[in-house]
Amino acid sequence: MPKEILAKKHPDDDLIRVDRMPHIWCPGCGIGIVMKCYIKAIKESGIPPERHVVVSGIGCSSRLPGYVNIDSYHTTHGRAIPFAIGMNIVKPELEITVIAGDGDLITIGGNHFIHAIRRNHDINVVLINNFIYGMTGGQHGATTPIGSKTSSAPYGTIDNPFNIPLLAASLGAPFVARWTTFHVRQLTDAMLKAMKVNGLAFIEVLSPCPTQYGKDNSFPTGLDMMRYFKKMCVINHEADLRTVDIDLKSGKPIIIGNFIHKEKPSYNDMERKLIEGIMKEMKSHG
Repeated sequence: MPKEILAKKHPDDDLIRVDRMPHIWCPGCGIGIVMKCYIKAIKESGIPPERHVVVSGIGCSSRLPGYVNIDSYHTTHGRAIPFAIGMNIVKPELEITVIAGDGDLITIGGNHFIHAIRRNHDINVVLINNFIYGMTGGQHGATTPIGSKTSSAPYGTIDNPFNIPLLAASLGAPFVARWTTFHVRQLTDAMLKAMKVNGLAFIEVLSPCPTQYGKDNSFPTGLDMMRYFKKMCVINHEADLRTVDIDLKSGKPIIIGNFIHKEKPSYNDMERKLIEGIMKEMKSHG
């Protein structure tokens, strides 16, 4: 190829920490796809990059903020959401997105997850669900489909996993979505919608992990699971969330979509209203 027509830089280089490449993710992992969608959403959001902040905990998915060239925070295991909440309360003008794995956000940090939704803090939570603890040894967690083999359940887990969209919706989240790393345009669009939500916006992203989950569960390559997503996923934005649980062994379709999108006062709104009421009462009493 003639030297004069070679690209001097990638179009996303301004939002990627190129000095940290190559990344640590395994071949076939879907986390890089999520990062690409997030970067695209930042560019299309109309919100300046300096107002975007990304927060994570510990794990494979939680390494994503280290490669995005915006303010980013790599926090402790299971505690990404509390850090994000603290930033939102002090700097509500920031667009704060938590991106972390299922083990970090749901198994280790589940208590923070449910209470953040209950209080409706104005943050975005992107949960990359690869059905397993990827970085810490391939143990099963709270989203591992029943019957799956893992390092801590070599004969198949008997634990019932969480139905994450149902959990988030039942707690009152104003935005709840589920997509996969195969559905890149829909995922990017969901991230853009999340950035406009007043309150907690939640997106579950199903992603391959051939190294830990796939090798023992009939998905030895990332492409195998991507083909499965293509074949088995059904988009239904109006789905009864009681029926969207995931069972990879039974041949049950995986229901995906933007399930919940509604208006609701955020924690910041309620706090501001409370302070205004207190100040008004104090003023009336001289």
